[in-house]
Amino acid sequence: MGLANMLDLNDTTGFFIDWEITPSYTFTMFESWGGRNGERQRSNDEKFYYFYVDGWESPFGLYLMERGVKHARLLARINAPQDLIDACVADEGRSVSLDKSYAVNRAMREWLMLNVVNGADPALVTPMARPVKPEELLGIGLPPQGTVPTDLLTREVRHVSGIFTDSEVAELVRFHNYFDSQLNPTGGVESFLVDNGDQATATDLVAGVSWQLDGCDLTSIMKVRTYIEELNRRRFAGHDDWRLPTLDEALSLMKPEKNDKGLHLHQAFSSEQPFIFVVDERRPGGYWFVDYKQGAAFWASGTIPGGFGRACRTA
Repeated sequence: MGLANMLDLNDTTGFFIDWEITPSYTFTMFESWGGRNGERQRSNDEKFYYFYVDGWESPFGLYLMERGVKHARLLARINAPQDLIDACVADEGRSVSLDKSYAVNRAMREWLMLNVVNGADPALVTPMARPVKPEELLGIGLPPQGTVPTDLLTREVRHVSGIFTDSEVAELVRFHNYFDSQLNPTGGVESFLVDNGDQATATDLVAGVSWQLDGCDLTSIMKVRTYIEELNRRRFAGHDDWRLPTLDEALSLMKPEKNDKGLHLHQAFSSEQPFIFVVDERRPGGYWFVDYKQGAAFWASGTIPGGFGRACRTA
């Protein structure tokens, strides 16, 4: 059986594996200034398919990705020999970036061609189910606006953008005792969210930050900025000073324990933005993100496989 048919893809004629695509290459190809032969991908309909290794898992996992402009979907987990998967990570170097996505090497490509691409063995391919989610209710579990605990202690949080190296972010996380599953697994700070009464936003009284409860879909940093400009143009929730959060603000929401939606975040927030762009950039290059699914701050050259946006404002 062909791989495309096994995965029940609609357009099997347009399905082929692009061996030139790597996780880092997807940024320049779909989101940034470069791309294949210097050309950025602009068609929303064209899809590309490639394999990559997910370094967040233990042990590492091998996946098939469907990628397009503003589109990324995991199609299948590939049950390859673990030593071949581990070799892909070792060949690229585990410290290449903190997004922990790795390209397949020559040996893995040959194995995939023989066992998966040219006549897929069903035992080696586990299709990823497409989840059917019920309509999500936002603001669940929040006290009403005007609720202020008598023992509330506020905390100074950085509201302006910055540029940070990897070591500076590690120092920031530990100095402020933010929870980070990699950098500070015993940390965690208090927050106290109240419902703003608009079914769209909440305010953290501890940090003095109002938050959008949902946000925008998988996209690039440029389009996130455009999205926030549009929020301000139409005065979303009655305000026109929405912006991207800083690392400090986004990490202030991080909880040591996962909620019922599988995120290190208050259950009032939407689960549709599992990892978000922040305004801070990385030195020598890249953008910082906060990942509420993995419970960690990380950086990437842009979006791998994408980034979500959630706006905030100083309350």
